[in-house]
Amino acid sequence: MRDQPDPLHRLTRLNRGAVLLGTLVIGLAGLFLPGIWGAALLYLIVAALAALLARTWAVTSPPVRLLRLVILAGLAVIATLKLT
Repeated sequence: MRDQPDPLHRLTRLNRGAVLLGTLVIGLAGLFLPGIWGAALLYLIVAALAALLARTWAVTSPPVRLLRLVILAGLAVIATLKLT
């Protein structure tokens, strides 16, 4: 059986523009979809970005860590507000 490459190595080979555009489309869909559907998409993005942040925490500078945490918290607040 072949060894599967690490997901982070596969992620580095992806086109950054396409990844950004895909995330932007999903994020905008989450913002514009009503109620639970929009919140679910936003929570999905928060979970994926939090997992990525956790994996890259050791190699990320402290100011960038803080900025990413603020963005994640903001998205989580927006998703929670969509539920109310």
